[in-house]
Amino acid sequence: MTRLNYQHLRYFWAIAHAGTLTRAAAQLNLSQSAVSVQLGTLEAKLGHRLFERTGKQLVLTEAGRIALDYADTVFAAGDELLSTLAGRPRANRQTLRVGAIATLSRNFQMEFLRPIIDRADVALVLRSGSMAELLALIKAHALDVVLANSPARRDPRSDLRSHLLSRQPVSLVGRPLKKGKRFRFPQDLKTVPIVLPSLDSDVRIAFDRILDDAGIHPLVQAEVDDMAMLRVIARESDGVTLVPPIVVRDELAAGTLIEYCPVSGVEERFYAIVQRRRFPNPIVTELLSRGAERRR
Repeated sequence: MTRLNYQHLRYFWAIAHAGTLTRAAAQLNLSQSAVSVQLGTLEAKLGHRLFERTGKQLVLTEAGRIALDYADTVFAAGDELLSTLAGRPRANRQTLRVGAIATLSRNFQMEFLRPIIDRADVALVLRSGSMAELLALIKAHALDVVLANSPARRDPRSDLRSHLLSRQPVSLVGRPLKKGKRFRFPQDLKTVPIVLPSLDSDVRIAFDRILDDAGIHPLVQAEVDDMAMLRVIARESDGVTLVPPIVVRDELAAGTLIEYCPVSGVEERFYAIVQRRRFPNPIVTELLSRGAERRR
């Protein structure tokens, strides 16, 4: 049985981290042609192309990303051997690369990631950004999953798949009311200022429709597209805030805020966006399975 040539793997590993054959060859003190030949030999052995060329840059294919994960593990094992024999053992870890929309609720992100946060065998890399930025990264195999509050745009030519993780109710919350006082929805929104999500959110669109039907023109105190900032403003505002209770869960538990009323017919949806792959990250598969179990 033929075996993998780890010298070839070392060359691939150097190229992947350097980004170009030229830089990798310089680091390895070899000619560019020699490094290219060794890479071609490894690709032939594995039966997959590991890079695609974009200008002068080499971009990992899906197989290349998988190979790099294994190469990182292999060469980290050598470092671990040295550390172990020196009395400083380190645990082997598998990497999970997660992208999260910058405006997404931190509490929701924690709910999704909680099963793996304390696992010694998982190294978590968490990046935030816009939907466009993160989808570009997942298509380049630089992310394993993207967390968002809207699905990826449907396109029959796309390999992206959006998994609905959770449907969260949306409520009006605010500071505790004076004894005996009640909040009447929607009538009180004629005089009570309100903090709302931005106009382009699905929650805002549904909420505005309800108020339009009731003939209510609210006093909009602020429009916020960042859930973390929405949470802060809710604590400071003298009015009410439209928000999924999960976003202000700690404040509700502490009594800093109270739930005035749920808003029927309005909900926030959370999605995990993945790319269809021949070699899916098993940790993502596990987390999606847990999410499916919670929805049952």
